[in-house]
Amino acid sequence: MAESADMEQLLTAFRKFAVHGDTKATGKDLTGKNWAKLCKDCKIIDGKNITGTDVDIVFSKVKQKTSRVINYEEFQKALEELAPKRFKGQSKEEALQSIHKLVEGREPTNVGVTKVAKTPAVDRLTDTSRYTGSHKERFDESGKGKGREGREEIVENTGYVGAYKNAGTYDTKVKAEK
Repeated sequence: MAESADMEQLLTAFRKFAVHGDTKATGKDLTGKNWAKLCKDCKIIDGKNITGTDVDIVFSKVKQKTSRVINYEEFQKALEELAPKRFKGQSKEEALQSIHKLVEGREPTNVGVTKVAKTPAVDRLTDTSRYTGSHKERFDESGKGKGREGREEIVENTGYVGAYKNAGTYDTKVKAEK
């Protein structure tokens, strides 16, 4: 019972890393890049026993010759390859259990993602309610940009003078009189 729950967590971690950074991913295949990220985020790469090169070599070893991805079974083989190297003092089964514990229930981290600066100077410069002149025309009341409409004067060839209130009512008046 406990072993099947652990395998379920391992499969969940595999799927989360498989879809990370790829909107078209199905979660069934893990790319080399995501495999390296899994090893780094789950602390399989320790810099001494296992390095990024070791992880890449194991990936190449377990994948199909023509394939660029590994499936869940190949993923398990890759973990089996890395386990004795990562946990040298343990038996093969203990090392495999230890490496599974590192991966189980983990998901990709977003370390180094740029955050928005919240300083008074930046807030003042990006406050659209303080804009004047032609810059003011580029934003609506909520501060959201208008896009092309705010940058260029779009000509309407309707035949009416600009800002005429009753534009488009001529046909209804003429037809109503007849």
